[in-house]
Amino acid sequence: MQEKPPTRRRLTRRGKVVLSIALVLILLLAGILYSQRHQIHQMVRNLTLPPAQAVQITPLTLTATDTTAPGQTNSGDWTMYHNDLARTGFIAGAPDPTQFASLWKQALDGAVYTEPLVVNGEVIVATENDTLYALNAQNGQILWHTHVGTPVPLSDLPCGDINPLGITGTPVYDPQTGLIFAVAEVQGPGHVLVGVDAQSGQVKVRRVVDPPNSNPQAQQQRPALALEDGRVYIGFGGLDGDCGQYHGWLVASRTDGTGPLLTYQVPSPREGAIWATSGPVIDQQGNIYVTVGNGAITQGTWDHTDAVLRLSPTLQLEDAFAPQSWASDNADDLDLGSMGPILLPNGALFTHGKSGQGYLLQANHLGGIGGQMQTLSLCSAGAYGGAAVRGQTAFIPCANGLHTITLGTDGRVSAGWHAPSQVTGSPIVGGNTVYALDPGNGMLYALNASTGSVRATTSVGTTNRFSSPTLYHTTVFVGTLTGVTAVSIS
Repeated sequence: MQEKPPTRRRLTRRGKVVLSIALVLILLLAGILYSQRHQIHQMVRNLTLPPAQAVQITPLTLTATDTTAPGQTNSGDWTMYHNDLARTGFIAGAPDPTQFASLWKQALDGAVYTEPLVVNGEVIVATENDTLYALNAQNGQILWHTHVGTPVPLSDLPCGDINPLGITGTPVYDPQTGLIFAVAEVQGPGHVLVGVDAQSGQVKVRRVVDPPNSNPQAQQQRPALALEDGRVYIGFGGLDGDCGQYHGWLVASRTDGTGPLLTYQVPSPREGAIWATSGPVIDQQGNIYVTVGNGAITQGTWDHTDAVLRLSPTLQLEDAFAPQSWASDNADDLDLGSMGPILLPNGALFTHGKSGQGYLLQANHLGGIGGQMQTLSLCSAGAYGGAAVRGQTAFIPCANGLHTITLGTDGRVSAGWHAPSQVTGSPIVGGNTVYALDPGNGMLYALNASTGSVRATTSVGTTNRFSSPTLYHTTVFVGTLTGVTAVSIS
């Protein structure tokens, strides 16, 4: 009996040691959970969205173009909007056509607002039904198709002009991972980045990319995606009609789908969309350029809308430009955001929005308010979509007909030829030929790049106003409101 009190004392001391160790472990775990709160929140958000549906793969017969190893590309492949990070849309040495010939048409499960890609000789397209397709470039046969979500009907949105709303921004292919990245708007609503294996169509990456504290129902992901140094860059704006509480955002995600999102929000109380279909432009130093739409501020301090912005690869604002008329442009919806910026030789940058005025800027010093090197009256009805660049000459998608500008030896731009008024689509250039669409009448035009004279025309089917063709060797692919059309050139 005399031994019990010492035994109880020894147990109490041990209990205190165990309790101290437990408290330390709890504090450490709490610290880890707090530091990872963003990732945990993101995981929870991912669980609230509908999962990817089963991959549907149609058996295919391998051809010579299927021998490329995963993660590589073939000569002539078109892996992003307008073919490169500068969005030039230019292929040197391509043959100039004298005529078009219909090759094939393939109906798909929704409208195609994206520019077709060509990866390892296969045509990759995305539809507003949230489906990605791979087609045989020679005959249009569906090789695989993957449905990644349920699109949002227009009746579930506060405004807009796409019904249903699914994948609108042009995807991008990553040769390092062999994945095609696209952003799908899905019911919820939400915006989901998917990385799909280019050979099989299997979904390998899936994450929500809505910026924190944003309103997904009022946001639209229209710009083409960009990819650089292991990050996918995604622009967001609003729906047609500028309804709801939306903001202009640029978001970056690692290609493996992990880690926190990088974000930049245009500092306007409302609006300020990053919505030009050509998406972010990236120069050789990794600088990112975007144009911004009208914002809520119409007097007083500039809110960095109606603007050109330059951001770092980590989405830090480095420089900006706006015309002196930014406040009245905002009030009248005459913003710069309707066309993406283009890079010209000798460090020049050109931008043109809805106002009828184009601005020549110095890319490494955008100049702030009124900092342009030159103002040029060009597109009387504004410019929409993405331009193309060949050397010193740029091809601008004016709403009253494609127009050209040329950068002279004096460092100034001058206007050149003007295409027929109905040719308003975002152009590309192959050799000495410009390819552009008459969207309303569903016609593809081939124009002499030096003179603007018409080389050939053909019917491809009705397209949306921002559609841009793709050139692959001697074939032009066009996304339409019902699928994809392929025409050959000769």
